[in-house]
Amino acid sequence: MRCGRRDILAQIGPSDYQTKALNSFAFLDQGAFAALQAEASLLVSHAGMGSIITALELGKPIIILARDHRRGEHRNGHQIATLRQFRSFPGVFIAEDEEHLVALLGRADSLAASPLLSTEAPKEFLEKLADFIDKPAKPGRINRLRSRLGWSRRSA
Repeated sequence: MRCGRRDILAQIGPSDYQTKALNSFAFLDQGAFAALQAEASLLVSHAGMGSIITALELGKPIIILARDHRRGEHRNGHQIATLRQFRSFPGVFIAEDEEHLVALLGRADSLAASPLLSTEAPKEFLEKLADFIDKPAKPGRINRLRSRLGWSRRSA
């Protein structure tokens, strides 16, 4: 939909809602959406980890506003928990509610991104993970796990 500001785009999902102040669309394919994210100077999103990680990888500031399960916007409070975890994270700006979102957008030009997040795991982590995978499990751990899951040796 074409509206007032051409510099603001919103993916709003399936809806009959007609935006008045910005351009919007229901969905874009992943490639087109990624291209828009790369061009953006600021991202605004629900408190989904994929959106946050994308902003950090691209070196873009992001404002997040959690979907609130208490208003039927989501199935549980995990997005509110995500807000708490990122409250002090550089480049991630927490909107407490819609009014706070508007206030943050009012100072969008002053919101700084965090340093770029690497898309590769540190070498030390990969080495430890490989060691763990290559190390045979102790029989006691396997038996305790089978017991907790209600598996017998025959059903495994």
